[in-house]
Amino acid sequence: MPAMVAFGGQTPLNLAAPLASAGTELLGSDLEAIDQAEERSRFAALLDRLGVPQPEGGMARSIEEALTLAERIGYPVIVRPSFVIGGLAIDFCYSADDLVRQLAAATVIDPDRPVRIDRYLEGTEVDVDAVSDGERVLIPGLIEHVERAGVHSGDSVGLFPPQNVSEADQGLIVAAMDRVVLALGAKGLVNAQFIVREDGVYLIEVNPRASRTVPFLSKVSGVPMVELAVRIALGATLPQLGWSGGLLSPPPYVSVKAPAFSTGKLRGVDPSVGPSMQSTGEVIGIHADPRVALAKALWGAGLVPSVIPASGGQRPLALLSIADRDKPLLGRLATALVRAGFRLAATEGTRTALRAEGFDAEPVAKLATDDAEGRTVDGSMPDLLGVIRSGETRLVVNTPTPRSGPVRDAAEIRHAAIAEGVPCLTAIETAIAAAEALDPTIADQVAEVRSLSDWLAREADARNEELVPAG
Repeated sequence: MPAMVAFGGQTPLNLAAPLASAGTELLGSDLEAIDQAEERSRFAALLDRLGVPQPEGGMARSIEEALTLAERIGYPVIVRPSFVIGGLAIDFCYSADDLVRQLAAATVIDPDRPVRIDRYLEGTEVDVDAVSDGERVLIPGLIEHVERAGVHSGDSVGLFPPQNVSEADQGLIVAAMDRVVLALGAKGLVNAQFIVREDGVYLIEVNPRASRTVPFLSKVSGVPMVELAVRIALGATLPQLGWSGGLLSPPPYVSVKAPAFSTGKLRGVDPSVGPSMQSTGEVIGIHADPRVALAKALWGAGLVPSVIPASGGQRPLALLSIADRDKPLLGRLATALVRAGFRLAATEGTRTALRAEGFDAEPVAKLATDDAEGRTVDGSMPDLLGVIRSGETRLVVNTPTPRSGPVRDAAEIRHAAIAEGVPCLTAIETAIAAAEALDPTIADQVAEVRSLSDWLAREADARNEELVPAG
């Protein structure tokens, strides 16, 4: 009996080889296409042959090789084993000690199971979901991540169509996607991630399967991606199904995908975002104004307070503890928070950076204490946990410093926020987007309700107008 392995995430894709060995016919992408995309060394070699830029890196078959490679390309690096699920065992390493710890704890590395070590490139990540019939590649749309590259696509806030990626860079993404997918010989659904930087566009990975962004993109684009992929797997072509290749024109509205976390139900779950997926669901916000669409999605996902009341004339508190690498964006965050009606509280380093930007913030001690009142030993100021538990805090922004500094305290901050039901954001870009979404001037629009079918009807009308020749 034939099998389709492209619709259940990474697990059925990993079963492709055993199924083929047992004589099962694979419908859609064949075993060669799957292995060439999923096996990191083969995929890197393919990109080199095609001339598609990728982050500098290489394969390591031992911890010693990994250390030598990382030293050559420079830290930070990202460790990428092959055939992984949900970003498991993928992580950033900022030093040799980090790399040894990661490889020893979470990754099997030997001559038969090498891992990919890439230099981490900071930039804008773009998700691409496509449908291919082996000769053409249909791309319903590109999804821009709000967070900088490195956050798992399931935990990122996604914008469709992209709002900060130039048409030229989008063209490079589409061209690279076309070359790689056709070279793989993939048929059906294909997902890829790119990084857009000032110095170019880089391809991170390609997976010949349905990704977790397919339901989102199918809904908001109106393209029946799963149906098309199934029919192609059964032998149809895109033209036979009424579609051609290329990137579709964007709709006359913006759709935002926001992650939903079950931190209130799953004890011990850390909402800090990174390469491994933590979220358990998603929310969609749609509007012609990108800010309103973003606000709808973030509010629906519980990532921002639903309202900002000022009880007794006292404005609610936003508590900030920001890593040094994120402080260049602190002024933009503070501006949006103050405009939204918050007063600010911050730890010493963050407070100093705020003063440099012209903002006042109430002082908060960084280290938690054993004092029952949650205050520093001399009682001069509350500590972070005390402020969170005070009942005044409506938003916590805690961007931890990776692998160094008060990592334990950062986790305690996030867990305390969860316990108190206070939204806690761990990526500076998400925090800025959330603060700007709380702009009181758009509150009435955020509360408006419109069905998805209404928005899709708008898109259909816009596409029909494009097809009508000028008279």
